[in-house]
Amino acid sequence: MFITFEGIEGSGKSTLVSQLALLLKNKGIDPLITREPGGTALGRELRAILLNPAGADIQPLSELLLYAADRAQHIREVIGPALDEGKTVLCDRFSDATAAYQGYGRGIPLETIRSADGLAREGRIPDLTVLLDLPPDEGLERARSRNARDGAGAETRMDDEQPEFHRKVREGYLDLARQQPDRFLILDASNRPEHMASRVLTVFMERFPHAFR
Repeated sequence: MFITFEGIEGSGKSTLVSQLALLLKNKGIDPLITREPGGTALGRELRAILLNPAGADIQPLSELLLYAADRAQHIREVIGPALDEGKTVLCDRFSDATAAYQGYGRGIPLETIRSADGLAREGRIPDLTVLLDLPPDEGLERARSRNARDGAGAETRMDDEQPEFHRKVREGYLDLARQQPDRFLILDASNRPEHMASRVLTVFMERFPHAFR
């Protein structure tokens, strides 16, 4: 099974992934945890380029293609082989992030996004996408607190974007979820991570009971 986690900056995706992984292990499932960008050796180099706030001025189309390169490598090296072996994969960001950030946020036509993403993901589609929804001002405040706690180097290019950009990204995510309600599970990201993890587990067990046999 392939579960992806989406949301604006500071929505708590990484924490939720960790919480859900513990619950799944208690049910006898040892999930593979990964992320985009950065799920491979090449991906980690691309992540450093894409998210470095002091890095190059990356044009929107260049940004899209770098994310697509990260995904293509990720699919071939990590996600595809794991799914072919029957493993459960938990991925922090995937294709919907590209549509939300580079499409709705940057203004690249969604047709262009789909073309690049389609080549990269090779037909792999998440079985369930968990969207952690949060107002942008709350998410950015969380991100600032996290960066202050983690120290130098924690801030990313996306943290530095204007509030209007983050508003567009959030609206983009919600629009994507409205278009594909059977795949998306929207959670209020202001809830406690353990409560959200329990909710995801419940939905997962209801939709995919065969995964627990």
